[in-house]
Amino acid sequence: MAYAPDNRPMYDADSHIMELPDFLQKYADPDLRSDIPAVSYSASLVTDEEVAEIMARGGRHTEEHVAEMIAWGDNLIERSKEIQALGAFDGRERSKAVDMLGFKKQLVFATHSVTMPFSPSTKISPKLRYGAARAHNRHMADFCAHDSRLMGVAVVPLDEPPLALEELEFALKSGAKAIWVAHRPAGGRSPGHVELDPFWARLVESNTPFVMHVGGSPLQLDKAWANNGRPPTKDWMGGGENLRTKDVAVLHEGPETFLSMMLIDGVFERFPKLRGGCIELGAGWVPSMLVRLDWVAKIWGRTDANLARFTRKPSEQLTQQVAFTPFVFEDIGALIDQSNPDLYLFSTDYPHTEGGRNPIARFETALGNRSEQIRDRFYSQNFLRIFPEARAA
Repeated sequence: MAYAPDNRPMYDADSHIMELPDFLQKYADPDLRSDIPAVSYSASLVTDEEVAEIMARGGRHTEEHVAEMIAWGDNLIERSKEIQALGAFDGRERSKAVDMLGFKKQLVFATHSVTMPFSPSTKISPKLRYGAARAHNRHMADFCAHDSRLMGVAVVPLDEPPLALEELEFALKSGAKAIWVAHRPAGGRSPGHVELDPFWARLVESNTPFVMHVGGSPLQLDKAWANNGRPPTKDWMGGGENLRTKDVAVLHEGPETFLSMMLIDGVFERFPKLRGGCIELGAGWVPSMLVRLDWVAKIWGRTDANLARFTRKPSEQLTQQVAFTPFVFEDIGALIDQSNPDLYLFSTDYPHTEGGRNPIARFETALGNRSEQIRDRFYSQNFLRIFPEARAA
C-alpha cells in the first residue's frame, strides 16, 4: 500500500536530491573540476561521518539499509529523511521511493549544489558560474533519466543573458521539466529587463515553466539583523542551515519582490502563456500580495505606461500563470478562502525533514470540509496547469 491514497491522484511539487560531495565535480567540464568546490554538509544536520561512510561504499547505501527502508511501507515518508533516505542520491532508489509514496509525478530539486550558480557574488566568473550550472544540469538529467515520474529541475543563472539563453537550450535538450531561476536581481537587472525577454520567450515556446525555490537567493538575513547582543538562535530544527526565526519572518520578501518586478515590468502581460512555480518559499504572503499589486496597478497605472497597458489585473495574471507551495504548517484552507483555489500546490519536500512526517494529513486537516473540487485543484489540477508535461505517461 502506497502513502498517497488510491482514490486521488497526487503530484508532488517539491522533492530533493541529497548531493554527494562530488555531485558537481563529477559532471563538470574537465578544465573546471579543480575550481568547483565539493558539495558541503558542514552547516546541516547531516554529519561528516554519515557522508564519509556513504562515500567509502562508493556512494551507496548498504543493501540492508535499503531493505529496511522498503520494509517501512507507507511509513517511508515519516522515517526516511535526509541523506539516509531511500533515493536520496541514487535515481533508481528514488524510483522505489516514488513507488512507495504513490505520487504520479515528483519535481526534483538540488539541495546544496546551487550555491555557486546562484551566488550573488560578483567575484565568481561567468565561466565558473555557468560551468557549475552545466555540471548540475548534467547530473540532474542523469538522476531522472530512467523514470518519467521524476521531473528534473535545471538551474539557469540569469546574470549574463546570452549565457543564460545558452544554458537554457542545453537544459531543454537534456530533458529538464522546469527551470530554476534565482529570485534576486539578474546581474544588476530586473527580471523584467528587455535583455531577458528572449529567455522568457524561449520558455513559452518550449512549454517549460520557470520556478523559484528556497536557496535561490541567500537563505538567511544579513548578520547585522541578528546582532541583538544575545546568543545566536538555532534554526527551527535545532541546526544551523535552515530558517531561523528572523529569517522566516521576512522569507517572502525575495520571491514577492521578484514576482512583483516581473509583473510591473510587464513580463506576464507580454508572455501570457508563461507559467511559473514558487516552491518552498511559503504561501501565507500570497493573498496580500495580490491585493497590493491590484491597487498599485489601479493607482499608479495613471502615470506608469507599463501598468496602463495591462489587459488583466495583476491578481488575474498571477492566478492564471503562477502557483505556490504552502509550508506544511500553513493553513492552506484559510489561504484559499482569502484568495482562490487556483494558486496552491501540494508538496512534500521529500526527503527533507522540514517537509513533515505526514504532510497529507496536515494539509487534509487544514482543508477541513472544503469541496472535492478544491482538493483536486490542490493535489493535482494546479500542478498539471503549471507543469503540463506531467500529463504525459
